[in-house]
Amino acid sequence: MVIVHSQSTNPLMPLPPVPNPPPVTAPEPAKSVTGFEPLQSPLFRKLWIASTISNLGGWMQDTAGTWLMTVLTSSPLLIALMQTAASLPVVVLGLLAGATADIFDRRRLLIFWQAWMLTAVALLSLLTFFNVISPWVLLILTFLLNIGTAMNSPAWQAIMPELVPREQLPEAVSLNSAGFNLARALGPALGGLGVAAFTRADTGAASVFLLNSLSFVGVILVLYQWKRNPLFKSALPAERIFGSMRAGLRYIQYTPSLKATLARAFIFTIFVSAVWSLLAVVAARVLHQGALGYGILNGSMGLGAVIGATSLPRVRRKFSADMIITMSTGVFIGTLLVLAFVHYALIIIAMLLFAGFAWTSTMSTLNLAVQVLAPNWVQARALGIYQMVFSSGMAIGSVIWGMIAEHISTPVSLTSAAIGLLVTIPIGSRLHVLRGEQPDLTPFRSKFLPPQLSIEPEMTDGPVRVLIDYLVDPKDYNAFVHAIHELKDIRLRDGAIRWGIFQDADNPRHLNETFVMESWIDYLRQRERFTASDRTIRDRVVSFHRGENPPRITHTLYAKERAEFKSDNSS
Repeated sequence: MVIVHSQSTNPLMPLPPVPNPPPVTAPEPAKSVTGFEPLQSPLFRKLWIASTISNLGGWMQDTAGTWLMTVLTSSPLLIALMQTAASLPVVVLGLLAGATADIFDRRRLLIFWQAWMLTAVALLSLLTFFNVISPWVLLILTFLLNIGTAMNSPAWQAIMPELVPREQLPEAVSLNSAGFNLARALGPALGGLGVAAFTRADTGAASVFLLNSLSFVGVILVLYQWKRNPLFKSALPAERIFGSMRAGLRYIQYTPSLKATLARAFIFTIFVSAVWSLLAVVAARVLHQGALGYGILNGSMGLGAVIGATSLPRVRRKFSADMIITMSTGVFIGTLLVLAFVHYALIIIAMLLFAGFAWTSTMSTLNLAVQVLAPNWVQARALGIYQMVFSSGMAIGSVIWGMIAEHISTPVSLTSAAIGLLVTIPIGSRLHVLRGEQPDLTPFRSKFLPPQLSIEPEMTDGPVRVLIDYLVDPKDYNAFVHAIHELKDIRLRDGAIRWGIFQDADNPRHLNETFVMESWIDYLRQRERFTASDRTIRDRVVSFHRGENPPRITHTLYAKERAEFKSDNSS
């Protein structure tokens, strides 16, 4: 391979020195008195009210749609496919949804997907009113509706840091969870009442669909009036979709704290899903209740979730994130065992209230961890991956516990899930969430100076190899190697496809860091993504350099034939 060498005239590292920022600790909820402080922000308050109403319409839609399917067909498969139509888009599209939310303007994206969902529901309402609905049409439109839901969710969660101060982010996440669970507690009952209020089930369902379509209007109006000022604006051309998705996965791969959070989410949901998947079976076969009884049980969890969301700021002041998840795990172990062996409705309802509290405490904590650990440029992708992991755990777990219940018995299935959840406690104790000092993800893009090179690379030129020469005292060798391997994850996380540190065999005091980027624009993006916490690690590496001048940086581009040289050769 022929390489064209070009050394930067900038004697500094990839980023120029700036004052060291103060260490950033985990968001401190102790300053919050009630947990409702984010509602003091007019924009957050409007969006919260509008989204809660929209979620209420969504849960009404879910109940009315499922009931309408039972009227249209007696096929258990088609009825079960309603749940598939609701969950499959989330599993499949989570990463794509996050990538689009990180590339395109989130406000416009949210307006588009809100309008998409409005259109799908309005069309479903119209077809149902005119009695031209069929099981497959209902399935298709439900699937289209939930494509909008899946594509909307990461962008919606990613705008939270733009709506409230960073220190209020935990409360904002909790309030969002409270609004969602409040809608989940009331929506199914209101949807059932909406259907029952009419003589014909299809007319009642159509009315509920119409109300749900109107619920999107408020969200669209608030978003339309929002004068958005993004926290991060890249000066570089936007990433392509598939490149953006790869970058999101790469960021997760080289961020251990995020991987731990996602692992905790998957482990927790795969066992806890037994409660959601078998609650209806317990209501029908154990308690001998109908739809109303099931609605009360489901609503009990929703009520507990609302209480948990509003109480979470006080809980966070007393317990760490790891302890909250561990205690929630214990609550769900008890809930699963009660559902398996207790046949008294009041005891089950009381336990489901605690389970709802534990559910929202864990989910809000994990969601907050993803938002705190991902910088703005990749935050929606991280949330999209979290959404995929969460939904996958729920879907896989539901299949496992459903099969055990069908082939053996429901108590055995619930007990197996409880035992499995118990086993995860020591495993989860090694996967820490929001532990210790949290990273300062403030970007330094305004501080960058472009490399001054002899040739001006095209954005697509590459691969690009960067070599940084350090002069290290032999007594600092081990400490330097340990420090620079922390920098390794940062380079790979932000776009490098290869990284290495090499010692000069002729002059052992010289150690060369080298990393390769796919293209020049990827290298520029890597520089743009450097954060304050990354800078702290890099400064620790540079502190071992003993040369009179800063470490020497060399940029090399893969040599390709150039048009100007072709014309010279031909002449």
